[in-house]
Amino acid sequence: MSKPIIYTNETCAYCKSVKEELTKKNIEFEERLTSEFTDEYQAIVNMTGIPTVPTVKHDDELYVSGRDFQNIEQLTNLLLDFKKPPYSESRRALERVKTLNYHMNTAFGRLDQLLRQIETKLNIEDEHKSTD
Repeated sequence: MSKPIIYTNETCAYCKSVKEELTKKNIEFEERLTSEFTDEYQAIVNMTGIPTVPTVKHDDELYVSGRDFQNIEQLTNLLLDFKKPPYSESRRALERVKTLNYHMNTAFGRLDQLLRQIETKLNIEDEHKSTD
């Protein structure tokens, strides 16, 4: 299994904290500065649509800060527990799209419910004003 590659930049304090924690947990990694590996990093940004660091590549899996991990502990757990996925990339992509669709549908349902509550409240207030 290859070492994770961590894309960072010189001014990122969070990147520095991530590298320190990985070193402390004896997780070997290769650091690549975005300023030196511009084309490689830009290809990742083009694929993910998220230009953020640290971004971690491990055995063709990408872990983007804020999207795939919310804190350093979550990232270290992802790397320590890493297993090559048993399903094809296209199957995993399909399942992720289905999950995204589910979450969007749920969010829009909640938004619709909230808007209906607001509309009801506004209608009740309008009725009270017209009867005064």
